[in-house]
Amino acid sequence: MTAPTVFVLSGPNLNRLGTREPEVYGSDTLDDVHAAVQREARDLGLVADCRQTNHEGELIDWLHEAVDVGADVVLNPGAFTHYSYAVRDACAIVTTSGRSLVEVHLSNPAAREEFRHTSVVAGVATGTVAGFGLQSYLLALRALV
Repeated sequence: MTAPTVFVLSGPNLNRLGTREPEVYGSDTLDDVHAAVQREARDLGLVADCRQTNHEGELIDWLHEAVDVGADVVLNPGAFTHYSYAVRDACAIVTTSGRSLVEVHLSNPAAREEFRHTSVVAGVATGTVAGFGLQSYLLALRALV
């Protein structure tokens, strides 16, 4: 039996983890996140397909691809969280197709600037994990199983 695939998608500026505001996002790089996700996924009997983009359309295409291949999604939408109705609508396609989508944030947006308090994705996500740094991704994987 083939292990189920989970798309682990990260949005804009997450390729700068480790150097971008380490006091907020920590010192782990995106490569560190992906390595930890791969280990956790393997331990949970999953295959993690980890991707990052700074481009909204590419992220939307990946969400559509998840639906097409029947994959659940762990998504850190980055700044798209707060204003991208196009990303929100693509997330809704995932969850209304019967797949799960867990929204993830390294920091706790509710404890940050006012504009970060609103997530347009949260209302269509299966659930949200925020504020636990790299562990947020791992907790999201556990939630899927």
